[in-house]
Amino acid sequence: MTNRKGLVANYHIRRRRWFYPLISVVVAVSLCLSTPLPGRAIDLLPLLFRGAQVLQLSNISDRQEVELGAQMNQELRSGIKLNRNSEINRYVEQIGRRIVANSDRPNLPATFQVVEDNSINAFATAGGFIYVNTGLLKAADNEAELASVMAHEWGHIGGKHLVKQMQQKALASGVATAAGLDRNNAVGIGVELALNRPRSRQDEFDADRRGLRALTRAGYAQSGMVSFMRKLLKNSGSVPTVLSTHPATSDRINTLQNAINRQPSNGRDGLDTAAYRANIRSVL
Repeated sequence: MTNRKGLVANYHIRRRRWFYPLISVVVAVSLCLSTPLPGRAIDLLPLLFRGAQVLQLSNISDRQEVELGAQMNQELRSGIKLNRNSEINRYVEQIGRRIVANSDRPNLPATFQVVEDNSINAFATAGGFIYVNTGLLKAADNEAELASVMAHEWGHIGGKHLVKQMQQKALASGVATAAGLDRNNAVGIGVELALNRPRSRQDEFDADRRGLRALTRAGYAQSGMVSFMRKLLKNSGSVPTVLSTHPATSDRINTLQNAINRQPSNGRDGLDTAAYRANIRSVL
């Protein structure tokens, strides 16, 4: 009889352990649903039972940004062809990690992927994901020029430019609420902007500034950033994708050159063309 009473008592204790927290959740949700909110009404119950997959892009954490970037990467990989050569991927990653270590977001996990595409382009998404086209590898004359483009793209990540544009588009499209933006909607918007986003004057100058600083700290020749832009504008019949941005590339070149003149560096790494060609021979 004593054992039976003890079992019953233990059962009631265990039931209270999950029952009271559940009551707290239900009460909290009820209060949220019954409290009038300005503007658009928010149905929190579906979010609760979906695991609250909602992002506040205005104060997104590094962890959330990396997770968002990983989900965007999954979507992107279904529409692009990645280069599987371990040698060239290792080389690009080595350059990228050197840039990241000297950037303003050195602790953010970084992922570098080489895309089989002859267009001269590179782009970045959220959370440290950078994509470099084989066409860009071929167009660069040396490692400093390639590093300069990668540093510029990491500059976009450093400034969270894509995340900010995602927030602006979500609000303009009416898909964001006071609770935030559904993760799946965020991924769709992010992929679209990463591939086709109109780059603002402010973002491009900011990415150039951040990129030049990381390039300099990494010991690369500062001239690589300017020479790459000048060479492409001079030798291409049309402006390459990587430079088809607003503001005008000539303005960017002048701004970069002025910055270099104000703070010159003794770094000369990455100017050996023969060594560079040897490292990218698999895509030539």
